[in-house]
Amino acid sequence: MSTFSSQSVTDFLAATAAKTPTPGGGAVASVVGALGAALAQMVVNYTVGKKQFAAHEPALQAALSKLQIASRLLLELAEEDAAAYGAVNELSRLPEGDPRRGELAAVQLASARVPLAVAAACTDILRLLETLAPITNKYLRSDLAIAAILADAAARAGRWNVVVNLPALSPQDRDQIGSAAEKLVGDASALAAGIERACGHAS
Repeated sequence: MSTFSSQSVTDFLAATAAKTPTPGGGAVASVVGALGAALAQMVVNYTVGKKQFAAHEPALQAALSKLQIASRLLLELAEEDAAAYGAVNELSRLPEGDPRRGELAAVQLASARVPLAVAAACTDILRLLETLAPITNKYLRSDLAIAAILADAAARAGRWNVVVNLPALSPQDRDQIGSAAEKLVGDASALAAGIERACGHAS
């Protein structure tokens, strides 16, 4: 069975467009976040080793490592989202008396926690990108801004996938996860706007 990370872009688009439960919005959100992290890596790769940025080399190398980890994590979350949704889809179709329906609550909780993790990962990416605008190649400011836009979009998309799963959760989980998602999206949007301003106004 192929994973999203092993598929070509064409195959992933075809799988997304198909009349199948997965991949859906959750996996797409994760992949968009991974693309944002990858684009930011390109910006850093065009900056590391340059004489004029030598003072920032340790920070740039650290950022590169963090962005690589973020890309991998988000692709893993895409797989987890598809698996969780697939399990919910399967279990919810079982007859009421089927003992496997006892697993439904756990997979419904996972279906909310995975997109919350996507939103958290993308917000972390944005916090990192905020530090990069002043210390990266000025000719790639548009790419850094686009990376921020993608990370913000993925965080917002993750929030939607949290919200759609909240009604199935216990009141306590619903309140905790819902509040966390709203906080992350607020932070992500503010960070992305600041990064765009920094990229647009940098000389």
